[in-house]
Amino acid sequence: MSAIATELPNPILPDFWVRSQNEIEADLATLRADAPITFLPEPEIPEGIPIEQGPGAWVVSRHADILEMSKNPQIYCSGEGVTALDTPPEFNEFFASMIAMDDPRHARLRKLVSAGFTPRMLKKLEGSVQALAGDIVDEVCERGSCDFVVDVAAALPLKIVCDLMGIPDSEYRFVFDQTNVILGGADPEYVPDEHDILTAALTAGGNLAELMNEVAESKAGGDGDDLTTILMNAEVDGERLSQSDLASFFILLVVAGNETTRNAISWGLRYLTDNPEQRRIWQDDVEGVGPTAVEEIVRLASPVTYMRRTATQDTVLHGQPISEGDKLLMFYLAANRDEDVFDNPYDFDVRRAPNHHIGFGGPGPHFCLGAHLARREIFVMYRELFDRLPDIRATSEPMYLLSSFIHGVKHLQAEFTPTAPRST
Repeated sequence: MSAIATELPNPILPDFWVRSQNEIEADLATLRADAPITFLPEPEIPEGIPIEQGPGAWVVSRHADILEMSKNPQIYCSGEGVTALDTPPEFNEFFASMIAMDDPRHARLRKLVSAGFTPRMLKKLEGSVQALAGDIVDEVCERGSCDFVVDVAAALPLKIVCDLMGIPDSEYRFVFDQTNVILGGADPEYVPDEHDILTAALTAGGNLAELMNEVAESKAGGDGDDLTTILMNAEVDGERLSQSDLASFFILLVVAGNETTRNAISWGLRYLTDNPEQRRIWQDDVEGVGPTAVEEIVRLASPVTYMRRTATQDTVLHGQPISEGDKLLMFYLAANRDEDVFDNPYDFDVRRAPNHHIGFGGPGPHFCLGAHLARREIFVMYRELFDRLPDIRATSEPMYLLSSFIHGVKHLQAEFTPTAPRST
């Protein structure tokens, strides 16, 4: 561990991310150029929260270094936590499931969970994504304006996850509120009392776990084709998911699977509004440009800002000595603007190719299991919007989530020419 570089911009601090985009991009460029692996202080833990103040963490901002870390999980482990905070292991697994585990346990659990993400299941979901996207546009199309985040971007991935797991429609708003608390704990809109962040997160997680347990019990012995039923019956090498494994996986899916796709869709409208020429390129060839456009949204949005690893031994990363036990934060958003990898990295280019972004995490055992589904949701939502609300545009600056972990948009006002719902 080295001395803390307090004079440098610090993306670990939530306040870093609620400034203008120009300020954020300039500071990240400074880190990549002058201090690509630098030790920075962690946020101060509010008095009364039973978490020990951490010593600081290495901020890793270059693409190549994050690839190196991702490919070597035996040196840079996940089991000590995925955020900068030093929370207890049981807390990490409860909220982060597989992403806060190392092999061999991680491999066993991922293999079990993968039974629910077969090509057949994903193919079935594609029809649901299209139908739900149409329903969402039906809800807003006559208004002429909406809060794009709440009414559109959040609605699709959350409904998909709830339907996937067999969660009743009546619980939709409840799940939405609980996920906001878990990932928006530092934001006063979701947790007004900063001294109660840990309690609020634990309560929200407990509420989601209780809901999942109730749903699982209702499906015991059934032959449904929802993911909960499939996972309850899945068996790999004689192992099954425990009730707690199923609950923690649901929390991961409904939090990570919902929030990340929601924010990618939200940022997408901002990028398309700011770049009308790129919007025209995509709208002129929705199917052909769609795959590269989606990847470009994910690259620029980088919905998960960073992910933590912990050094299991003394090592050296890009010439920087790292001590055993040090925390390293892989800042995906910074790396997805790396000038050594991307030409004109700040440009939104819907036909960018190649596009070696790490918006779904780097290569290795923790690459996002739901990447295919997320891509499909983003594409289908924009295809539906282009077809039925072709002039939809953002009319305000995004209201940013106060978080260094999630590149979040809480609210984004949008306007469009009103149209009639689909005929039924």
